Amino acid sequence: MAATLTGPDVKALLAQLSAKYTKHRPLFQKFITTSYVLYVLAVSYRRFSRPAPVSQRTKSSRKSGKDGGADSDGRPPRVEVDDVFYERLSRLLKIVIPSMRSKEALLLAMHSSFLVFRTVLSLYVADLDGRIVSSLVRAQFGQFLSNILRWLLVAIPATYTNSMLGYIQNKLALAYRTRLTEEVMGMYLGEEGDEDSKVFYKMANLDDRIKNVDQMITVDIQRFSTSLAAIYSNIAKPILDVCLYNWQLAQNVGAEGLIILTVVVQSTAALLRALTPSFGTYAAQEAALSGSLRHSHSRLMESAEEVAFFGGEETEKYLIERDYFSLIKHMNKVLRMRAWHGVVEEGIVKWLWGSLGLCICSIPVFFKLPGGKSDDLGGRTEGFVTNRRLLLSSSDAIGRMMYSYKDLAELAGYTSRVSSLIDTMKAVKAGKYEKALVSSASVEDNARVLRGRGEVFESEDIEFINVPIVSPNGDILLRSLSFHVKPGQHLLIVGPNGCGKSSLFRILGGLWPVYGGIVRKPAAHEFTYIPQRPYLSLGTLRDQVIYPHSKEEMQMRGITDADLLAILAVVQMEHIVEREGGWDVAREWKDALSGGDKQRIAMARLFYHEPKYAILDECTSAVPLQIERIMFEHATRRGITLLTVSHRSSLWQYHQMILQYDGQGGYVFTKLDPAKRLKLQEEKQALEAKLLEVPKMRARLEELKRVREDRAKTPRGI
Repeated sequence: MAATLTGPDVKALLAQLSAKYTKHRPLFQKFITTSYVLYVLAVSYRRFSRPAPVSQRTKSSRKSGKDGGADSDGRPPRVEVDDVFYERLSRLLKIVIPSMRSKEALLLAMHSSFLVFRTVLSLYVADLDGRIVSSLVRAQFGQFLSNILRWLLVAIPATYTNSMLGYIQNKLALAYRTRLTEEVMGMYLGEEGDEDSKVFYKMANLDDRIKNVDQMITVDIQRFSTSLAAIYSNIAKPILDVCLYNWQLAQNVGAEGLIILTVVVQSTAALLRALTPSFGTYAAQEAALSGSLRHSHSRLMESAEEVAFFGGEETEKYLIERDYFSLIKHMNKVLRMRAWHGVVEEGIVKWLWGSLGLCICSIPVFFKLPGGKSDDLGGRTEGFVTNRRLLLSSSDAIGRMMYSYKDLAELAGYTSRVSSLIDTMKAVKAGKYEKALVSSASVEDNARVLRGRGEVFESEDIEFINVPIVSPNGDILLRSLSFHVKPGQHLLIVGPNGCGKSSLFRILGGLWPVYGGIVRKPAAHEFTYIPQRPYLSLGTLRDQVIYPHSKEEMQMRGITDADLLAILAVVQMEHIVEREGGWDVAREWKDALSGGDKQRIAMARLFYHEPKYAILDECTSAVPLQIERIMFEHATRRGITLLTVSHRSSLWQYHQMILQYDGQGGYVFTKLDPAKRLKLQEEKQALEAKLLEVPKMRARLEELKRVREDRAKTPRGI
């Protein structure tokens, strides 16, 4: 039977172990302190680098997600600090920091150096603070003045370091934003030599995943860049501070206190994490709601004239207020959460950890530690003040590590928005669209058409072979269109609204997908599109004629201002140069010119570019017939093949072919005989005029019948 230990034996064993521990205490201290530093680094790595378990994530967090999309139960997608976030962030980091030799990498290295230097200064200031108080307690005037001078001298590098940290962080945010904006704008408006992608148009018309691209490019990228620049110092600096401050604290109060500190801090930190709401999700929701409100205001400004004519102020006010109060409701909800979370957080971080800190600082006062400072009042005061300052700094660093998780959650929200923007642009550029379709799109025949893709070949002619014309919302306007137009065969296109005329032009311009059949056409840059309401850009009068060329590109083509003046003379607008003050005058031209002047400028733009084909969509509706005749005759003389949408019979004589839609899914493509068609048109108008007289004749006939009946009822002789 094993011998049992008696009370004296236990005391002797404990005394023996205590003596061995005291003898080898410096070795144990180093081991505990080193283990603590490694533990802090490991916990920090797991906290910020290892994704959350799959069971803790919602289904929607795995998706790139639609902007402002929702789960199947109608709730917005939840954004977490998980593997999806880190995968998105890693892709964005490759954009903002393209290489280790980039400007951004150099700024990060400088930022890191200043962070380390500031922590070293803080350690020195903590020790200097204790010596200042110690000299006061000991009434050593000379030592006190010497320490104050050191305090003033250390202020020089300290203030410079703090200022440079803020400066470099802001420079990093600007550099990140510039990189991201260049990347996004390159996809949005196309890189040089990639003008055919037209992502900006397709996102607005063929895809509805992103409702407010302008807000995401201008606001969300800026918020992401600022948050990313701040998150580095908010995570790296607290981790560094915790390691260095507690290393120094362990030398002063013993490494045993670190064990107690770690146990309490980790247990309360776990409690605080469990009580922390998903602020990343709320940040993403707030950005989406802000974008929706901004979109409502933009929509009102774009359609102000129509709203004013219809008197829709109350309806628009209701819609805007609905978006505004949805945003306010969400922000109030988040504010309440932050308020209660702040109460719990301050109670744990400030008060609970503060009381624990006082106990840790009291260890050298109540217990004699080997290698401690002198045991007089000044020595104990110096040690307490230094240790308390170190502990407060360490507590603040631990608190900032706790806060940084909220910052990381908010960064996850911004990362989700920016990543979804880039992913959507890449998908649209690859021809993968997602858009709400009309109900008829679910019919099997229509769905089969929408799943198909046609073939597009480059050719001098324009030829459609069994090509379905489909609107972006899945409405099949024409199941099979076939026609062939050669250069010089001017085509007139007529038909009711919504029959597919504009859709045909968008296919020719490479804006809409081809869902079937074969399309042979010249490259998109061989077409110039002139709508009824031409687009006038920001810039000079010259820029309006040569758009989208610059002055340098114009000169490279060998064209001068005199040539432009001759072009304006064709449309009888040469006087505008003198009237407006010269070619280099810049105005808001869409407000400075009348509707007719805008259409003349657009035709002058056509004559400047001289493309092979011109798509003219009611582009002369506001100019006199005489000017219209001059324009079309000049275009035909310059060898420009015209594809014209117009209901003016005066234009028939300039076209050889006609494509007529019936509005019921049918069409006729044939040669155009202007004289015969004009005769039929006059006959039709005469018949319509006679038909308009029929109701009047019937009314007159009824009136005569009543007069005759009245006479028949009247007795004779009266």
